[in-house]
Amino acid sequence: MSPAAAVRAPARPAARLLRATAAELAKLATLPSAVAAVLATAGAGAVVSAALAWSAVDAGESVSAVAALVRAVPYVQAGLVLVGVLAVAHEYEGVQVRTTLAAVPDRALLLAAKTAAALVASALTAAATVGAATASAAAVRLLLEAGPVREAAEPWTAPGAVAYLALVGLFSHAVALALRHLVPALVGVLSLVLIASPLLGGLTEHARWLPDRAGALLYDPADTVLTAGTGALVLLGWTALVGCAAAVRFARADA
Repeated sequence: MSPAAAVRAPARPAARLLRATAAELAKLATLPSAVAAVLATAGAGAVVSAALAWSAVDAGESVSAVAALVRAVPYVQAGLVLVGVLAVAHEYEGVQVRTTLAAVPDRALLLAAKTAAALVASALTAAATVGAATASAAAVRLLLEAGPVREAAEPWTAPGAVAYLALVGLFSHAVALALRHLVPALVGVLSLVLIASPLLGGLTEHARWLPDRAGALLYDPADTVLTAGTGALVLLGWTALVGCAAAVRFARADA
């Protein structure tokens, strides 16, 4: 192939997807609210986990850093919801989505890139939050001279917490993509994970099929029916269901 033909040759789909994903990540990195959400979530994880560890030691409980992390995850998941929603909803607050579509007119490619960028952002935020939470709880125990605690948690507890929080961010992204507005998506997902799910969990055993309760088995496998693997599949199923509806609207609706 001649050099001129090589220049004219269209880029491979994988290369186009990587470039579009990198562009979406670059946009998120320059969005002040998204950066603030990532930093605040990691900071909140450290503060909440440290407070829980302090309270446990003060009460004479033998709670490890990983156990404090497990208790902290339900509090910090709100930050991942915000990260996932901001990854797409900020474009619909103005006319930026039209500019994005002009730059990447292939909507299927753009949707894949947005989803990949949201997953990367959520995974990085989740890893930073879990790392900060575990480290702060361990530091509190060391400062209080609480002594060593034999870890009762499984070795995959922390990675499971990272996976759960990342998937919560991805689920929130799908909801935001379907609703196309920041406030309804944020209120809807937060109401589900912070209000509806805990209330239904105390009323019926069928609440185990809610996305957050099923996904939580990744780091806290306490259910008698679902395992960590099947719980993750339930959360992924909810994400795929909402994502398919969002994809149809994204492909057919006007910018």
